[in-house]
Amino acid sequence: MTLSKKQGAGTDQQALLDAQLQLWHHTIAFVKSMALKAAVDLRIADAIHLHGGSATLSQIVTKVTLHPSKIPCLRRLMRVLTLTGVFSVNSGAVVDEPVYGLTPASRLLVGPGLNQTPFLTLMLSTFFVSSFLGLDEWFQHETGPSPFELANGRDSGFIMDVVVKECGDVFRGVGSLVDVAGGLGGATQTIAKAFPDVACSVLDLSHVVANAPTDTTVKYIAGDMFESIPSANVVFLKWILHDWGDAECVKILKNCKKAIASQEEGKVVILDMVVGAGSSDEKHVETQIVFDLFMMFINGTERDETEWKKIIFEAGFSRYKIIPVLGVRSIIEVYP
Repeated sequence: MTLSKKQGAGTDQQALLDAQLQLWHHTIAFVKSMALKAAVDLRIADAIHLHGGSATLSQIVTKVTLHPSKIPCLRRLMRVLTLTGVFSVNSGAVVDEPVYGLTPASRLLVGPGLNQTPFLTLMLSTFFVSSFLGLDEWFQHETGPSPFELANGRDSGFIMDVVVKECGDVFRGVGSLVDVAGGLGGATQTIAKAFPDVACSVLDLSHVVANAPTDTTVKYIAGDMFESIPSANVVFLKWILHDWGDAECVKILKNCKKAIASQEEGKVVILDMVVGAGSSDEKHVETQIVFDLFMMFINGTERDETEWKKIIFEAGFSRYKIIPVLGVRSIIEVYP
């Protein structure tokens, strides 16, 4: 009897320790983000890349701006970054001289084309991160302006390369396409290059169109998506609707429906997040849910399928198809 009580007490103590561990894990999770920020700002991936894809700590410090007194701290930073999969590490020929390498994640921090450095630099900037320190205060107010606007176009080149390679059938064979609120047309130019037979245009506000490039086949049209959208077989919305509430999204989608040139063959193609779609991997699901919280703070939302269905049907469309092939994002084809 006495032994059972001791066993029960031990179990209770272990449960308390596990609960404490869980809280600590969440509390210091921001350190992983700041470690990534330091790696991006110090250009550690570039330093390793310049050494042929693998480098010791002493080799890395020859390529980064670092005070000599901080070299021991750099090893501690690299320990976090290897633990989280940003870099790899192997035992070197010299004792206590580990060799660091690039992983699929850190390869996205070097070179042109798929480089994610500008996007990460923006997302991990003090301006963005510090705004979340007042999240509790934000919840206490009925309404309030967004503290900043999310700049979605930073990874257009990366994600659109994947779209045209993996989901090319979405655009193949269509006569014309209009990219709504497409900015300077990075996404549209990728589509135009992959499908030269598609007449591509971009709709955006006049001050944006004024700075549009001229050395491209893409046509730029000044206008407001809340008023009207130019006619096309495909109306493309890339990371647009998650910036807006349901009422605004329905209005935009109604204008998209009016713009579809052929109601029999035309469609709206939405590139956005569908919470719950795709892999059930813990990291995948967690990223979607955390991103939704992030979007909430800037007056946006990441929707699950039920929420997407609501605004799609309310706008007058008859059916839709979700293609979850872009990591945590999906393509949604919407038909009149």
